[in-house]
Amino acid sequence: MALRTYECDGLASYRCTPGVVVLAKTTDDVAYVVSRCAERGIPFVARGSGTGLSGGALPREDGVLIVLSRMNRIVDLAVPDERAVVGPGVINAHLTTAVASDGYYYAPDPSSQQICSIGGNIAENSGGAHCLKYGFTAHHVTGLQVVMPGGSVERFGGLAPDPVGYDVVGALVGSEGTLAVVTEATVRLSRSPQAVQTLLAAFDSIEAAGAAVSAIIAAGVLPAAIEMMDALAIEAAEAAVAPDYPAGAGAVLIVELDGPTCEVEANLADVERLCRQARAYEIRVASNDAERAVIWKGRKSAFAAVGRISPDYIVQDGVIPRTALAQVLAAVEEVATAAGVRVANVFHAGDGNLHPLVLFDESKGETERAETVSNRIIDLCLEHGGSITGEHGVGHDKKLHMGKMFNEIDLDVMQLVRCAFDPDGICNPGKIFPTPRLCGERPGRRSGVHPLQEAGVADVF
Repeated sequence: MALRTYECDGLASYRCTPGVVVLAKTTDDVAYVVSRCAERGIPFVARGSGTGLSGGALPREDGVLIVLSRMNRIVDLAVPDERAVVGPGVINAHLTTAVASDGYYYAPDPSSQQICSIGGNIAENSGGAHCLKYGFTAHHVTGLQVVMPGGSVERFGGLAPDPVGYDVVGALVGSEGTLAVVTEATVRLSRSPQAVQTLLAAFDSIEAAGAAVSAIIAAGVLPAAIEMMDALAIEAAEAAVAPDYPAGAGAVLIVELDGPTCEVEANLADVERLCRQARAYEIRVASNDAERAVIWKGRKSAFAAVGRISPDYIVQDGVIPRTALAQVLAAVEEVATAAGVRVANVFHAGDGNLHPLVLFDESKGETERAETVSNRIIDLCLEHGGSITGEHGVGHDKKLHMGKMFNEIDLDVMQLVRCAFDPDGICNPGKIFPTPRLCGERPGRRSGVHPLQEAGVADVF
């Protein structure tokens, strides 16, 4: 039973009981386990808090699951250098708590920041509500200590903002645990803004809210965050955490502005004006931190809240241009209606990162229809020049969609990078890429002459 505790991550529709689970406490622990796996060709998977939503930490029956949650020590706080050195198991929000009294915080803020680990954020290049202004995890990591798939311990980057040579740190962040196991990270600390203002605007429709988003960005205002929820997502949030959003809203926008006080005040006036021009029928501005927390409570709890209105749901994660919001959301509604399922929309409206929640009831045989709608949403994102994922990663869940975004040579070039780190294919195998591909991925090797060999670009094994 203890092993089954780790049979899935936040995407519970994929489950596998791991062969062995190791609760690592130190880098030496990780290096020892990985070395033994490398000697015997045993696959291994690293796991943090297990909040991922793409099956990236799905274990293997024939492998070892290395759990890093006990490596949760803040190793060093170099506040004058605006850096912190942390173990991979440090909880995202705990780092901000540790430096708040010094006037700093850690900017990446996934909705699960109260429980997700920084190591997992690094693996998935997690974003969050404030990535519109502050970027993703990749923009806040300057150095990594990792255990390579052969068992050696290596350091890349450090305190410097832009180290010379190849950007190995950049390759590792977002690699979803397929290149190495992170055992220590050096991250940027950001100065807490002088002022923060949070606004909630209610609209009759998603189209009107989308028009407000476009108008805000077009006006040259760069909020820290612009989040949108539709009527169904609002219904779920009210049932779960009662944030008391305006009654009858077809959509709400949460707009957060931060920076120097005079700039925030000017931008707030612009945002209020633009929202009213887009026919917002109610606007609230938080007057203190408590009111700000209430506004955000509904958004931050949205994924879990959907469980109040549906026994089962699929969390999607795709990206589209902001200008295509209304068109894509209308198409999603058409697809869902035709399939007889409901879709609740929650998303980072500022950067076009959609999180449609496809609701269904497995006991009523609706699973296949929900999966069809979920897959069609990905196709719609691609048709409008977007991506199959914005921040949840590819993992196990979306690897079969990779061929829709990339051709065979693209995928094989990516795999060559993976092979350079992990020639035996034992580091979180079966994730990101459709298999089998090139080296290490079982079963077998590709037959015939590979296009890259034909072109003289590389040796392919």
